[in-house]
Amino acid sequence: MSEDIKINRGLKGVYFERSAISDIDGTAGKLTYRGYSIHDLATQATFEEVAHLIMLGELPNGAELATFKARLAAARVLPSEVFAIIEQIKAGHPMDVLRTCVSALAALEPASQDASDAGFLENGIRLTAQVPMIVAAHHAIRSGRTPTAPSPELGHAANWLRMLKGEDPSADAAKLADVDMILHAEHGANASSFAARVTVGTEANLHGAVVTALSTLAGPAHGGAAEDVMKMVREIGLPDRAADYVKAKRAAKEAVTGFGHRVYRTEDPRARHMREGVRRLGEEMGAPEWYEILQAVVEAMKPYARHGLNVNVDFYAGVAYQLHGIPMDLYVPIFAIGRVPGWVAQCREQLAGNILIRPLTLYNGPEDRAFVPLADR
Repeated sequence: MSEDIKINRGLKGVYFERSAISDIDGTAGKLTYRGYSIHDLATQATFEEVAHLIMLGELPNGAELATFKARLAAARVLPSEVFAIIEQIKAGHPMDVLRTCVSALAALEPASQDASDAGFLENGIRLTAQVPMIVAAHHAIRSGRTPTAPSPELGHAANWLRMLKGEDPSADAAKLADVDMILHAEHGANASSFAARVTVGTEANLHGAVVTALSTLAGPAHGGAAEDVMKMVREIGLPDRAADYVKAKRAAKEAVTGFGHRVYRTEDPRARHMREGVRRLGEEMGAPEWYEILQAVVEAMKPYARHGLNVNVDFYAGVAYQLHGIPMDLYVPIFAIGRVPGWVAQCREQLAGNILIRPLTLYNGPEDRAFVPLADR
């Protein structure tokens, strides 16, 4: 009987639910959010518009966008207890601090216990605003600075950079951060989104699901690619060393980080939008060599593209963060900042037709054995 059961390890290729949030065509290298091309959204929309689209289902008109932005701005507050918690655990990894603080918010804000659809949406908007505040506050506190307050004049991405660095960013820097958040906002049943849906399947609240998602994203196999790319760039050091680096990696049958994706068989459609932004930011910051190293690696990897080893979105993201002087242990939290709307939408969708997610495992242990009393073992 068991020989007839097919095991799809990692649930690869298994459809567990229908979804109207994002569509990924890995063969064509296509990604849409609720029917809109990622290319149109990355070049013509703001993160606030995209967050509204993902969480509420439609792009906002002018009045709806103003209301949504006002709701985000009003939510950019943290209970004093959260700052106290950060002070106590400031030496921890930023993902651990972020997860702990989101869990604390569930206990500190009574509205977090509202597990209705309206409650999920309201708490989702609050968490979209609060997650970047937590990351920035932790970085300030561990650096010996007082956390920077958000500005009512700045948008979501610009506010994030202001709170992180303690000064208003340039227009180009803010735009690149905005695009980065758009590109990371949603991506189907990835590991963290699936984990969040499993949590909601038990009728848990949104904060619990986001804590689950953060714990899952913290694993390097899911959220660690940008950090690994930056390590690679530093190891290569100069553009003319890239070809030898790639050749040595391939000869050793080792992966070249930033290439290949579980879904895409061609270039990740999100990558092109980070590529140009990193080039411009490198010139602005007086460090064009990082971009040149990346492009040299891309050139050296071209012979392997036919095997599905193409650039993914995180290939350029790490260098963008490096150019801002952002420590590598913040790369995954930045991923989380952009992904909150996607988690919220996935959780609301799960809630709408909720069912306990409970797959099976095929037993392959010992057959029936006789129990031996302790005295005879």
